[in-house]
Amino acid sequence: MKSREVQLVSRPPGMPTRENFRVVEKDLGYPGPGEVLVRNLFLSVDPYMRGRMRDRKSYVAPFGLERTMTGGAVGQIVESQVPGLFPGEHVLSDFGWREGFCCAGDEVTPLGELQASPSAYLGVMGMPGMTAYTGLFGAASLKDGETVFVSGAAGAVGSIAGQIAKIKGCRVVGTAGSAEKVRYLVDDLGFDHAFDYHDGDLRRQIRDGAPEGVDVFFDNVGGELLQAGIGAMRESGRIALCGAISMYNDTEPAPGPTNLPRTIGLGINIRGFLVRHYRHMRDDFLRDVGGWLIDGQLTYRETVFEGIESTPDAFIGLFTGANIGKMVVRLDEGD
Repeated sequence: MKSREVQLVSRPPGMPTRENFRVVEKDLGYPGPGEVLVRNLFLSVDPYMRGRMRDRKSYVAPFGLERTMTGGAVGQIVESQVPGLFPGEHVLSDFGWREGFCCAGDEVTPLGELQASPSAYLGVMGMPGMTAYTGLFGAASLKDGETVFVSGAAGAVGSIAGQIAKIKGCRVVGTAGSAEKVRYLVDDLGFDHAFDYHDGDLRRQIRDGAPEGVDVFFDNVGGELLQAGIGAMRESGRIALCGAISMYNDTEPAPGPTNLPRTIGLGINIRGFLVRHYRHMRDDFLRDVGGWLIDGQLTYRETVFEGIESTPDAFIGLFTGANIGKMVVRLDEGD
């Protein structure tokens, strides 16, 4: 079996371009004892990958140059030399950005009987969904009936976070980058108020949706939206810092919020988090989100790019507003 794979060949100083990547072809061979051969069906691209393109110390090692990228992927086992893993079985792995791979059996996670489409395990039932869940209930200690503000609300994480807050009886305000996305938040996801952050006066727009202030701010964007969100917080509010996508391609350090002293008098808790900080909540996440999907309380949307060659374009699209919901790449099963 052959696999086309995407490698990082140069480190982007700002916005990534296709010139930072190349597609190569590799022969995967056959699985040895204790190994499986997997054909990927869907690949995930996620904002955190931008940080790994920089050669600097962080919470995860940088991508190597001239090496195949990695990331979430859902595939099917083609051949197996592992007891208990069978051809045709769906598995989750970190061997993304490639059409297939051969690895040890303990490097894939069997998905069992699927509760949703395979791609959902890269989104609502995967890392983004668990990030939304743990950010609200772990980092932000969400209580029923509170007022919640979500930045980047039309993305993979924000769209789930907002819906979970609605399920818990909260008033939910969201922001996104286009009129289409704003309509999606209100008409499809049931947000109480949403606005396009390009329309200016961010704090006023938050206040339009939350006139009595915000209890929980789930921030995926950083920058000016973080400052505006701090300005809208109520006493004893909590801010869950999930991401800062507005800053990921900056070539110079961006200034921090100038209104941080406000958090002192109001007793605001600001907490950064990673999904791995809340591994102990995984069973609760799968039970709750799976149940909400089945009974129709929670929905999701995907933006799908086709074919391995489109993976860099899908990734770049995360930073240009090309996606609503989760961005995934679908691979032809015959490739």
